[in-house]
Amino acid sequence: MTSREPWASSFSSPAHADVVTKRLVLRPWTKSEATAVLDGARSPHWADDFPADGDRVVAGLFNQYPDWLGTYGHRLIIECDSGLVVGSIGLFWPPSDGVLEIGYGIVASRRGRGYAPEATQALAEFALTLPDVHTVSADVELSNPASVRVLEKAGFHRWTTGENVAKFRIAIPNHDRR
Repeated sequence: MTSREPWASSFSSPAHADVVTKRLVLRPWTKSEATAVLDGARSPHWADDFPADGDRVVAGLFNQYPDWLGTYGHRLIIECDSGLVVGSIGLFWPPSDGVLEIGYGIVASRRGRGYAPEATQALAEFALTLPDVHTVSADVELSNPASVRVLEKAGFHRWTTGENVAKFRIAIPNHDRR
């Protein structure tokens, strides 16, 4: 990704569901993919270690949160070079008072390549172009320093730290309430 600020995004319209970076495509899940994950089926378009536990959890929540399957919800992370699904990332739609939470995960075989910060920055930039969204947030357990680093690399700022959790966010200027 470029170093541009997220509010200066090149996304012209949220009507385009896919978010594309230099190395990744972030595409909404389909119902059939969620069903395959829950049924333990294998797709030739998945990395050998996809789905991870977090992907199974998200797939299991689509019936309860059907909006997560849409343009503004959860996405599969596809590696451009191989065409394989290597993780998932999502926005917990709808926003609450202009704030959307983001979550992400990359399968173990693809970690250490910078995919998580690349995908997180791209989806946060996309989210900040959506109506009624001015902030994207994420909570991270302090026992997970790799995830803390993902958010820092993606341009998020730590705004508070509790006993076990750090809260991060990225916002459109003048909406970052400290």
